[in-house]
Amino acid sequence: MGNDLVQRAQDWLIEDPDPQTREELRGLLDAVAAGDGPARADLADRFSGTLQFGTAGLRGELGAGPNRMNRAVVVRAAAGLAGWLRAQGRGDGLVVVGYDARHMSEEFALDTAAVVTGAGLRAALLPRPLPTPVLAFAVRHLGAAAGVMVTASHNPPRDNGYKVYLGDGAQIVPPADSGIAERIAAVGPLAEVPRPASGWQVLDDGIVDAYLERVAGVVADGSPRELSVVYTPLHGVGREVLERAFARAGFPAPAVVAEQADPDPDFPTVAFPNPEEPGAMDLAFAHARAAGPDIVIANDPDADRCAVAVPDARAEGGWRMLRGDEVGALIAAHLVAGGASGTLATTIVSSSLLSRIARAAGLGYAETLTGFKWISRAEGLRYGYEEALGYCVDPEGVRDKDGISAALVVAELAAALKADGRTLTDLLDRIAVEHGLHATDQLSVRVEDLSVIAGAMARLRGHPPTELAGLPVASAEDLSAGTADLPPTDGLRYRLAGGPESGVEAARVVVRPSGTEPKLKCYLEAVVPVASADALDDARRRAGEVLAALKRDLAAAAGI
Repeated sequence: MGNDLVQRAQDWLIEDPDPQTREELRGLLDAVAAGDGPARADLADRFSGTLQFGTAGLRGELGAGPNRMNRAVVVRAAAGLAGWLRAQGRGDGLVVVGYDARHMSEEFALDTAAVVTGAGLRAALLPRPLPTPVLAFAVRHLGAAAGVMVTASHNPPRDNGYKVYLGDGAQIVPPADSGIAERIAAVGPLAEVPRPASGWQVLDDGIVDAYLERVAGVVADGSPRELSVVYTPLHGVGREVLERAFARAGFPAPAVVAEQADPDPDFPTVAFPNPEEPGAMDLAFAHARAAGPDIVIANDPDADRCAVAVPDARAEGGWRMLRGDEVGALIAAHLVAGGASGTLATTIVSSSLLSRIARAAGLGYAETLTGFKWISRAEGLRYGYEEALGYCVDPEGVRDKDGISAALVVAELAAALKADGRTLTDLLDRIAVEHGLHATDQLSVRVEDLSVIAGAMARLRGHPPTELAGLPVASAEDLSAGTADLPPTDGLRYRLAGGPESGVEAARVVVRPSGTEPKLKCYLEAVVPVASADALDDARRRAGEVLAALKRDLAAAAGI
């Protein structure tokens, strides 16, 4: 086994087109030859398998070997995608390629353009590092056969990724993902994959202008624009595009957090470049305390997500980040008030509040598996969101989550409320009185060993809980077999019965492994009836008690 591992590494070394990863692998092989045990374990992990298509493509740690993100893996992925497109009769189609500012993103994008061109298709490269929604827009705007975005979104600095879109501008779903994976596996020696040094188009700034023109249209002419905003792109690529979008739509320029304003692939001021992670918003909140804006807005590094924070005297430091479900409900209420028609869609792990907003407005409602690759395909979609800070407010323009257009819609809503002497928090209170308080929380466990996640799922499947937080489990679903409305996925869903004696109308728990990070994620919801605005504090207290008890009981049941 040991000799086989070394031989596979040496074979990989011969083919690797990247001097940097070749040097890295040689050093690892030398350490293994010298008897270094940790080096052998590292080598074994790199060659334990190949990166697999997960959430719309590939994502993983940078480094040498088939189980890492590197140029050899990207060349094979691009060749597989090109082969699949040719098999689908799109051999003369256009593939648009975008990239963010992470380590190796531009190199991976150039390799993709070269492979696509060498396969006989046409390739167009975005002009510079840009947000993911610009790429998603470009696919539809240019009538492309497919799109590739090189990004690891909000993952740690050591990661990168490869997200694939089809010609409708939506991320890939089965059977396309498995079909592309089969083509990737069938790619022969890399030396036989044509990679010309030129032949692809580099788009000019006109594609960004077209995106901005479309995005500016998500807000109404004549609606209020007076609003002060503190904004952070979290060292990502969102700043330039968001500032231009705000200017084109007529909003005052946001005050940008200087320490996080420019792209930096090392993300030096945050432990994880994700607005949801503890500490990620600390600098933005410090700026807000000094500047006193109306709201704080943040994008993740590729700007497809949007976080919103509001002043809150009860919160530590005076600012509170809204949960994704709260922002999702606010945007839905705003769109409904503006006369939106069509379907409102969200996922099985998001709040059920959207279903009540849709029902009250007489609109369609759809619930999908986690991820915008599913939300974007809801029939008649007008608006979709997921609790992980992703919002699609213009599916005809960008059939994916878009942190830039979402920021504009939130700014429009906050400005309209400000003109009326109200705030986003006031609107959330009104929604709770009208539809019930839908309180959500998450139990998220990051692991080093993925077997911890597998063990937790196995324990819950083997011994499903019959009661959580003192509420009886009314139904327990293993989603791995699929349902009448959902395709199979690795997840568990528990619906809990409430009643007048518990002070809870209903509760729900969904447990699933993350599709992009080594995490076990448990999504919790408690619905508490609210008789009037005066009852909101009691409702929040009761909901907090239930959510805390759900966390405790679920952790015990899962053994985490």
